[in-house]
Amino acid sequence: MMSSQTLRVLSSIASRSSRAARQSTCNVTNITRAAFSAQAEAPLTPGIGLGKTSTGLVGLEVDHDSVPKMITKYQALLDKLAASDMPPTSQYRINVEKIARYRIAAAQENLDDPEAVEELCNCGQVEELVVQADNEMKVMDMYLRNRWWELVKPVDIEYNPSDEDGGHGDVEWGDTPDGEKK
Repeated sequence: MMSSQTLRVLSSIASRSSRAARQSTCNVTNITRAAFSAQAEAPLTPGIGLGKTSTGLVGLEVDHDSVPKMITKYQALLDKLAASDMPPTSQYRINVEKIARYRIAAAQENLDDPEAVEELCNCGQVEELVVQADNEMKVMDMYLRNRWWELVKPVDIEYNPSDEDGGHGDVEWGDTPDGEKK
């Protein structure tokens, strides 16, 4: 068993170290507060901008850096297309380039306003747009690896059919077969 004197010494050491820990934590907190208080403090609006705490989607966390990430990821898509041997006339390439350029422009014009980016893109929250860019990169990898643009063949489309009934055959719409006439 320990003597009462030993217990008092240990108790004194424990209280001093906990007091020192509290003081150092307070100093770090005060230093952190001082560093950030120099910035202009705009009031946080719950659910908007930096006040956003949830996307409302299971498994998709709020990311306050989504807009810059969007720019980076969509630019990576454009860079990969530029480095590929996919022809510029491929419809997949045309579509991806248009979407990526539009979203990059929307993000660059509204770096500090994710809600404006969401409104312009009209395809979900900025966190979802980042996920969409990641998914498009996976699709593009498959598309390039399998050279799927080579499988797409041109189709002849008849814009003005010569038949009077629009190419539907002998029976006009609304006519009933001969055996069912009233």
